[in-house]
Amino acid sequence: MAGHTDNEILIAAPFDLVWDMTNDVPSWPELFSEYAAAEILHREGDTVRFRLTMHPDENGKVWSWVSERTVDRGAGTVSAQRVETGPFDYMKIRWEYTSTPDGVKMRWIQDFHMKPEAPVDDAGMTDRINRNSAVQMRRIKERVEEAARAASAPV
Repeated sequence: MAGHTDNEILIAAPFDLVWDMTNDVPSWPELFSEYAAAEILHREGDTVRFRLTMHPDENGKVWSWVSERTVDRGAGTVSAQRVETGPFDYMKIRWEYTSTPDGVKMRWIQDFHMKPEAPVDDAGMTDRINRNSAVQMRRIKERVEEAARAASAPV
């Protein structure tokens, strides 16, 4: 059985700001607490290929992989997948952005399957992703809402 997660958060900020900040891959080390580096490898149209490097884990291991994401601003969606899958057989992520009267609902849907030799199984990774998504989404919400307040402050 494959792993699946579905997490969302409401960000009290304009759509354009939420979209621009969360899709600026080179700034992800400031936006996310887990990434030490984000390096753009290739851009073509609405698709970007990039390498993400995490901060060392509790055992001192540094995880790094290449992903590719394609944005569709008009639809408010992003489709992404790991190109270098590491411990995953596959990892696919869909980001959805929905405007509401109170801001933008940002939703992450992840479908994956772990390799048999991976350090965790699908259930274990599902728990990890759900815990970490909540942490990262709260951090993103704080950063974007802070930027929205700064943009609307009188000069």
